[in-house]
Amino acid sequence: MKQLLVLFLLISLQLFSQTPCESGFAESFPCDKYNLQSNLPINTFNASLVNDSWGWTDPSNQKEYALVGLNNGTAFVDVTNPTNPIYLGKLPTQTQNSSWRDIKVYNNHAFIVSEASGHGMQVFDLTRLRNVVSPPQTFTVDAHYSGFGNAHNIIINEQSGYAYALGTNTFSGGSHFINIQNPTSPTSAGGFSGHGYSHDAQVVTYSGPDVDYTGKEILVGSNINKVSLVDVTNKSNPISITTVTYNNINAAHQGWFTEDQVYFLVGDELDEQKTGINTRTIVLDFTDLDNPLVHFEYLSSNKSIDHNGYIKNNTF
Repeated sequence: MKQLLVLFLLISLQLFSQTPCESGFAESFPCDKYNLQSNLPINTFNASLVNDSWGWTDPSNQKEYALVGLNNGTAFVDVTNPTNPIYLGKLPTQTQNSSWRDIKVYNNHAFIVSEASGHGMQVFDLTRLRNVVSPPQTFTVDAHYSGFGNAHNIIINEQSGYAYALGTNTFSGGSHFINIQNPTSPTSAGGFSGHGYSHDAQVVTYSGPDVDYTGKEILVGSNINKVSLVDVTNKSNPISITTVTYNNINAAHQGWFTEDQVYFLVGDELDEQKTGINTRTIVLDFTDLDNPLVHFEYLSSNKSIDHNGYIKNNTF
């Protein structure tokens, strides 16, 4: 899955150009080998909260865009020149404001969900960002899916063309399947409720070491009190594989496969706060998907609460 990692530091009062990381800080922000490129304050977007971000690279010209979840909509920022980002405009929330909004991308379209009541899934054609003449604009949706109301999260398997809405008011908060192969005509494809509420997930077309599942579409959910493995190849008949827990589980929040799909790294959002430990990452051995094992736990040198982690090559 191609991803654009965008870090927004949103407590400065003004936009400023690149600040080098020196002696562990860029301006007032802690850093480690990353320079602060620029900073757009929240009031730029006429919003009071920023809650998530994703990204899109335009395949026609390689321009890069940040897609930013706000309490009252989704902002689109051209970050091709990282020291001079351009706020292009906002897609307003479908219903009401919410502190939670999540965005993923497939086939040059953004798919947006929110915890706002009755919000459903907004679909926005990102190629429209090529032709913004007088930013910032107020955008409208290109399609809307109303098969659920609120949702905490959305995951997309770009290989299969299916989206998975999580934490909705359907399927006991488990995964709600949506066929988005035609992005502006999303259709319901079922769901899975067998492992309860799912807070986050990764869905892959499996190519790891367990040959029993080669080519299958596998969902690994972070379900607060467990990690859930489900074969979702047949959307009308998803099959539970197993669940796994670990010591001092407080809130299995999110996880990610290593690129060889041998290991799955889990972040527990509340273990640091509730048990007083340093930042912990739980490494699960997924060599045998039917029998996942806790490989080891990594404790960092600080006490930060971990939220979302991603892997690129050999870096987590």
